Amino acid sequence: MSEATPAKRVIPIVEVVEDSLYEVRKKIYPRAVTGVFARWRWIMVWFTQILYYGLCWMPWNGRQAVLFHLVERKFYIFGMVLWPQDVFFLTVLLIISAFSLFLFTAVAGRLWCGYTCPQTVYTEIFLWVEKVFQGDRATRMKRDEARWAPENLARRGGKYLTWALISLWTGFTFVGYFTPMSELWRSVIAVTLGPWEVFWILFYGTFTYMGAGVMREQVCKYMCPYARFQSVMFDPDTLIITYDAERGEARGARKKRVDPRSIEKGDCVDCSICVQVCPTGIDIRNGLQYECIGCGACIDACDQVMEKMNYPKGLIRYSTENALAKHWTGKDILAHIVRPRIIVYTGILSAVGLALIWGLATKPELRVDITRDRAVLAREVEGGWIENVYRLHVMNVSETNRRYAISVEGPPDIDLLGERIIEVPATSAQSTTLRVRMPADGKKGSSVIYFDVKSIADERIKVHEKASFIKP
Repeated sequence: MSEATPAKRVIPIVEVVEDSLYEVRKKIYPRAVTGVFARWRWIMVWFTQILYYGLCWMPWNGRQAVLFHLVERKFYIFGMVLWPQDVFFLTVLLIISAFSLFLFTAVAGRLWCGYTCPQTVYTEIFLWVEKVFQGDRATRMKRDEARWAPENLARRGGKYLTWALISLWTGFTFVGYFTPMSELWRSVIAVTLGPWEVFWILFYGTFTYMGAGVMREQVCKYMCPYARFQSVMFDPDTLIITYDAERGEARGARKKRVDPRSIEKGDCVDCSICVQVCPTGIDIRNGLQYECIGCGACIDACDQVMEKMNYPKGLIRYSTENALAKHWTGKDILAHIVRPRIIVYTGILSAVGLALIWGLATKPELRVDITRDRAVLAREVEGGWIENVYRLHVMNVSETNRRYAISVEGPPDIDLLGERIIEVPATSAQSTTLRVRMPADGKKGSSVIYFDVKSIADERIKVHEKASFIKP
């Protein structure tokens, strides 16, 4: 190398990797928008929050309507009581949730993300609070540049305090589904909350605050796994938010009500409002991206611009890949909703749903567990009798106090000793010890016997449970 030739700078590998993997986050200031999809988002905000904050306060038969009581190991859902033995229903419910997500995604994309996901709902609420304290998008950006001004400090403080109160109330409500709300509220007033209640209130509240107030779109882009595998459930006939490039390009500014074809332009005026309203900060004109949560904000924004320009609405709209390529009408799109994937998902979902309904409808109001005394499997007593000792665990699954009569069936001369009437309070269990005797003569070994436990008030509620009697 000659002296005149400048030396080339060698870029370290670490520097290259850092440049390619890490990006400085630019804060997103979503612009407020009105329209059909914005109204539906707020309808779902109100619906989900009334449901979430209200159910735990709703009374039902002298208790909380929805309560997952971990101490008692019972789940109360309105008139239904689920015990640990009912884990089958939880499994079925999870299967239904999964296939519902598959079905809705295959039909119309990320409906869950755009309208009912807690991250979306609470971000919408927190953005509304931010707008109340700090103004619209342009005002917020200006105030953030002069953030240390006394007025801006006060506004930010009010915003953060409101966020914290909403988050704490959200965490408190969450714990109220696992600890009876009446007990939880009394503990708060008396300052006697247990360590686990305090932990989960603060944990869930902090998670809400960080997700909806601080990280926002970062949760959807980097933390949520659904964004990564959603494409597996999409196909060319899935309804997604699309930009009609054939109609919109070439984009560019122009005066109102100018015919775009006369200036060799498309309908897109390149105003970037669709980007400004996007909660994840993407440009839908670049095509479908995994960051898109399907909220429809860009559709509302673009329709307003099209209306002002006196152009047809729908430059950005819900459509399908095939519909754009083949210029289908709305009727054609609806005709292609029913397809093999949708039929399979619907069939599985219907079958599992019917199984759940059947299981709940036929769920018994009485359960009996029988165990033989392991200390003394069988013993000979006076009078030439063989005696086996059993422990009956009687569970009253209904919400009515009941009295049950206990009897035993088996070989001739079988006899039952002990308390034959047992009273069990509603949604409770009682245990009783019973002795069963048989003559010592006859067949040795194991014999089959049956315990009958029957409600005295309603003979339809009964259990015929099998057990074994051992003669040594």
